[in-house]
Amino acid sequence: MAALLGAALAAPAQTNEFFPMAAWYGGGKARAPMLERGARAKKEIWRKDVQKIKATGFNTVRAWIDWASGEPVEKQYNFETLDVLLELVEEEGLKLFVQVYMDSAPQWVGDKHPDAKFVSAGGEVIEPESSPGYCRDHAGVHQLDAAFYEALARRASRSKAFIGWDLWSEPHVINWANPTYIPRPEFCFCKHTKARFRTWLKKKYGTLDALNEAWYRRYTSWEQVEPNRLSTILSYTDYIDWKTFIVDKLGEDLRDRYEAVKRGAPHTIITSHAAGVGLFASPHYWEGQSDDWTMAKQVDYYGTSFYPKHSAFVDRDVPWRAALMDFTRSFGFGDGRKGFYVGELQGGFGTIALNVSPTVTPADLRIWTWTALSRGAKGINYYAWYPMSSGYESGGFGLNELDGTVTERAREAGAIARVVDRNQKLFLDARPPKAEVAVVYNPLSHFVGGRQRAAVYGGPQGEVAGIERDSWIGIHRALFPKNVALDYVHIDHMTAASLRQYKLVYFAYPLMMPEAAAKVLRAYVEAGGALVAEARMGWNNERGMAADRIPGMGLWEVMGCRESEISTGDKGRAELRWTSAAFPGMKPGDAIPARWYEEALAPMNPNAKVVAEFAGGRAAAVESRFGKGKTLTLGSYVSAAYFTAPSDAAARFFTGLLEWAGVALPVETMAKDLEVRYLEAGPDRLVFVFNHWKQPVDAPVSIRLGAGEWSAVDLVTERPVALERAGAAIRFQTKLGLDGVLALKISRK
Repeated sequence: MAALLGAALAAPAQTNEFFPMAAWYGGGKARAPMLERGARAKKEIWRKDVQKIKATGFNTVRAWIDWASGEPVEKQYNFETLDVLLELVEEEGLKLFVQVYMDSAPQWVGDKHPDAKFVSAGGEVIEPESSPGYCRDHAGVHQLDAAFYEALARRASRSKAFIGWDLWSEPHVINWANPTYIPRPEFCFCKHTKARFRTWLKKKYGTLDALNEAWYRRYTSWEQVEPNRLSTILSYTDYIDWKTFIVDKLGEDLRDRYEAVKRGAPHTIITSHAAGVGLFASPHYWEGQSDDWTMAKQVDYYGTSFYPKHSAFVDRDVPWRAALMDFTRSFGFGDGRKGFYVGELQGGFGTIALNVSPTVTPADLRIWTWTALSRGAKGINYYAWYPMSSGYESGGFGLNELDGTVTERAREAGAIARVVDRNQKLFLDARPPKAEVAVVYNPLSHFVGGRQRAAVYGGPQGEVAGIERDSWIGIHRALFPKNVALDYVHIDHMTAASLRQYKLVYFAYPLMMPEAAAKVLRAYVEAGGALVAEARMGWNNERGMAADRIPGMGLWEVMGCRESEISTGDKGRAELRWTSAAFPGMKPGDAIPARWYEEALAPMNPNAKVVAEFAGGRAAAVESRFGKGKTLTLGSYVSAAYFTAPSDAAARFFTGLLEWAGVALPVETMAKDLEVRYLEAGPDRLVFVFNHWKQPVDAPVSIRLGAGEWSAVDLVTERPVALERAGAAIRFQTKLGLDGVLALKISRK
């Protein structure tokens, strides 16, 4: 999307660091965001729960507070539950993290500001029940919102056991309410949001004439300007602006809350977390979708919920989980940031009404937790100590039983929590190594055609089942068995300098892109990078305007070819028949499945050569050189096809890309389905090995760590592990049972 206002904000202030391994617990058996009444009288009953949380191995309690309970009357605060929990965790030697829910707003806010209710695109006013509260674009609500956060911060900071916040759980414009009486809702179109949008437009365009030119309008005053609601045959720049504004607005709102709590508790850790990261979500989503990179700029740590066995499935197998964590790692460490939080990690089976997931096992929690840790997570919060006691999630998502029985899966999570807690500095210092492969994440891909490009939702957290998602995940899935580090790079945050570390950049589904990104990609290739782009690259710019030649924005020169013909493949399928004998891993006649388009390509310079064809001999792929670098253009969507229909030929193609670009493989395994990841922590390395095979494994693993002598210790058992030199790598024997995980600390001698 267009350059975001949040990018210009100052970096978050320094905080006291701590690695929370937390269980969600708000006192008794109330489910978030609800609270039990009479906290003071229940302190000793709750103490038993807190003692169990500590005995199980957790170092932190993740409590919560909702606005309605915390400020039942204006400026009369009720923080009794927080006070009692802070006393308990301090007395029992734990820490406390607080989740704040503002969508559960007190009734007096609406009485004071009756014009602050959310309004849908069709003018429907949302009457709050237990949610979604009131629109923060109302100046009065904005002021009250900030005042509550600041008051809460001043109260919580009195306790030395209090360490930090999650200011906004799974942020959208409207949270925790589904207006089923509105056929196609979209938020928010109240007069206050519209006024804020006009201010945003004035900053972007400067003059009304410039806006009229961009939107194809004839407005005579700013008061006439309305957000887009319709799909028309003309321009849809207005729609893109509206959705870009939503992204910026959510980032600014999170930053406002950050600054409010910093005023009250300046040295605490401040976080927030997404429901479903952008890899699986869409800006079309009616709730008002946030952008992960924008949100990550506003707080100390941004992160995600992690529900691999939610009540509905969206391909949540091992590679799916790996892609989610790699995407989260990418925005968590992007632009020099320090990492990410798992705001919610599923503790038990999931349920939404009658939809119940498979059982969550101790092995599940072992694999899920170490998967997050292996990507550099800086906080893990298990949802929840007790199952949900009410609502349509009733009985689900608990580490334990509702009668208080502590389960084996809770003990498994607690055992890992102990490992992390006794190695606090090691895990806090750990950083992912520099990746050599990048996949371009481009939210504009969703906008081709404007509102006409409807999204198909595949899950309860806004996941989208579409070619955009499939394109971003397909290459990750193909390279996952190679244990190669892969970053997702946001197209709005790419620079020539930031791309310099990558030997291979893969631009999947590149139909629509910002013109500024074209210059960045040109500079990347010219300086020696290897760029692979799929069909119709740069067809539209960020305003939805079509290029006069494709690849657009001058990229035909970089890619060495242009589109000569375009058609949709039979039943949306295509096939690239390889013709080159010189490309790594491929041989003439290999057929690579693809999706949607058949884009015939015409070479445009002497360095360009056709390496694959469609049926009938039309050029389907062109390899070329530009400056010091090289490019490969694919006339269809190969990555998306690999996600839905993986093939041996496509797997060899993606592996061949690594050799073609000169990407080093730091890990070698001698057994199938061993996943190996590592982190750098100063002079030390953290190495994680996962057995995803359906049988025990006893096999060597080699990893390139540099010259010198190294020693290793198993972080779980605290026993030494034998290493041996294997050329430029060190080797160790891996013995793992089903769903086993090995976590090593490897240090220079």
